Amino acid sequence: MSKFGVLAIGPAGAGKTTFCSALIQHLKTNRRSCFYINLDPAADEFVFQPDLDIKDLISLEDVMEELHLGPNGGLIYCFEFLLQNMDFLTDELETLTDEYLVIIDMPGQIELYTHVPILPSLVKNLSRGSLNMNLCAAYLLESTFVIDRAKFFAGTLSAMSAMLMLEVPHVNILSKMDLVKGSVAKKDLKRYIDPDISLLDETPANGLIYADDNDDDLHGPQRIMSGNSFQKLNRAVGQLIDDFSLVSFLKLDAQDEDSVGAILSYIDDAIQYHEAQEPREPKDELQDEGD
Repeated sequence: MSKFGVLAIGPAGAGKTTFCSALIQHLKTNRRSCFYINLDPAADEFVFQPDLDIKDLISLEDVMEELHLGPNGGLIYCFEFLLQNMDFLTDELETLTDEYLVIIDMPGQIELYTHVPILPSLVKNLSRGSLNMNLCAAYLLESTFVIDRAKFFAGTLSAMSAMLMLEVPHVNILSKMDLVKGSVAKKDLKRYIDPDISLLDETPANGLIYADDNDDDLHGPQRIMSGNSFQKLNRAVGQLIDDFSLVSFLKLDAQDEDSVGAILSYIDDAIQYHEAQEPREPKDELQDEGD
């Protein structure tokens, strides 16, 4: 029997926990079962209390205090410890039926998805063996990144890197769409939904203009961030994204029920959730409504 799950990943502040909460609320409203796992050992505020919390196994605060590690090193240690104690996850997940959608809320340190093999190892453990879980990764990128084109394409590159590292179906999401309403025209937004690298050759809306490297008025970090070298770097990143042609985005407003439902439908398709469900009789629907 297969199980089904979604990993909420992306940089810090992208709205992963808010997305998970909106998804859980939508599932509850539509009488679907879900199981919420928090794998951020530093998180302590939730709208819905997790059904399984990594802090019951290990916390980042304890690791930093006892091993004298920084936040990033402590986080990597926490996940290495989790991989050595996978029964913490598997014992709970093995009891779930295929009606459940497992929602896994991940921390925001992107090196877990792009630089080190920890998360790929976790994905392999969940998708193989007794769990046999069909997983989809939901990579969230804050929609305000579209205001700074270089920042947006750097985020898009991170999303692509995660896709290549994890090797599972991906749904890439521009979150917090309510923050850019009225700031970005719909026709311009379409060029970010399917990243258009020609944006890097145009004068950015935020006024960032590349200066000549021979300009003596620019020194230090300011020169680095505005000179021709920076422009060439951005174009190289854009070309790499275009060559792979893997990344496109869905729009998410977590306060909009229809927006959350649309994202969920893409996730369901990616993990083939509905194909595994038994057909329901009309009397079952009536019984659910009575409950």
